[in-house]
Amino acid sequence: MISTADVERAAARIEGRIRRTPVFAADDGVWFKLEQLQHTGSFKARGAFNRILAAGEHSAVVAASGGNAGLAVAHAAREFGVPARVYVPATAPAVKVAKLRQLGAAVDLVGEKYADAYDAAVKHAADSGALFCHAYDQPDICAGQGTLGLELLAQTGGLDTILVAVGGGGLLAGVAAAVEGRARVVGVEPRTIPTLNAALAAGAPVSVEVSGIAADSLGATRLGDIAFAVATRTNAGSVLVDDAMIGKARAALWDRYRLAVEPGGATAFAALLAGAYRPAPGERVAVVLCGANTDPATLTSPTAGPPAGRTPR
Repeated sequence: MISTADVERAAARIEGRIRRTPVFAADDGVWFKLEQLQHTGSFKARGAFNRILAAGEHSAVVAASGGNAGLAVAHAAREFGVPARVYVPATAPAVKVAKLRQLGAAVDLVGEKYADAYDAAVKHAADSGALFCHAYDQPDICAGQGTLGLELLAQTGGLDTILVAVGGGGLLAGVAAAVEGRARVVGVEPRTIPTLNAALAAGAPVSVEVSGIAADSLGATRLGDIAFAVATRTNAGSVLVDDAMIGKARAALWDRYRLAVEPGGATAFAALLAGAYRPAPGERVAVVLCGANTDPATLTSPTAGPPAGRTPR
């Protein structure tokens, strides 16, 4: 469980380390938070910096991720001059592995699934004493991600609703805690990966199948415990969108505004485009565009998704 105070402490802790990403009002009056402009192309840098700073001095850090979380941890570790080791499954895309190495991380390919890499990273942390950075289910990680919500309130002068994409739920947990009592957060997720929706229906996080256009960044098999606790405490909403609409939202963001985002980054906007979330008259709504790690050649293709074998997180 995390609170607004935790997010405020995180904001003070990481000040000067992350970018205060811009917002702008779209043609229909909806605010976009351009978090795809964050270090390493996603909001994950916020949590990585907060996790490492909150833990104090460490000789090394370790993570399991073939995607945005691993890139964020590698970047933060490099900024601190601390060695980073990232475990990824053998199915991880070569471009992400190459980028991790460019950031100075040692990369270990383990098994065929994210779970294999996760288990190896946890074991390495226990054996070596390295600081383990979870992709989405640690208090410091979630609080760091929530600093985005504090920025949004300050930049817009106040909001009623914030739409965020959900995978493991670290972003939702942080933002919902940050704006608690001042705005409501609605989680948007692909119909093919309904971690939040299934957890709310079951009364607890449950495992779901993972597939679809946004599986590379939203492909957690289970909502995090912290996200579930914060979502239920703050009465966070949940809506589902089809892959086809995620692709159309991504293409529309490029066509209308020249904003390049990955499918996961377009998922929250897809809720408005599809009518899965319909703002009330006068409702002040913001959409978080949470990631930009995409192949630019596919921006104009509504059906383009991740290459086969891409790995979540």
